Amino acid sequence: MDRISDLERLLRDLEQRLARLGKVAARASSTAPDTAGRVADTIAVALGAMADRLRGRAKTVGGEVSQFSDEALQFGNDALRKLTREVEHRPLITLAVAVGVGVLAAGLLLRRS
Repeated sequence: MDRISDLERLLRDLEQRLARLGKVAARASSTAPDTAGRVADTIAVALGAMADRLRGRAKTVGGEVSQFSDEALQFGNDALRKLTREVEHRPLITLAVAVGVGVLAAGLLLRRS
């Protein structure tokens, strides 16, 4: 009889433990979707913020490149206007400079050979 009562006690103890475990599992399963949703929301917000920062940086870099390009174009146009003015006002000096540069370039090429 002792063995039967021991078995009954063990079975009741096991039944109580299973009941407690079932309650814990029920609580965990009911909060798991909420927790998973909060984690997903947090990750989505973080990724969105990172994407916004990258977009902002890309716009800044694009704007700087555009500004640099505009400045380079303006500088080239100014240089061409100045060169045109000098050629119109001093054609012989311009021709002499061009001949001098040509002679220097030819001398460098002959020296390399």
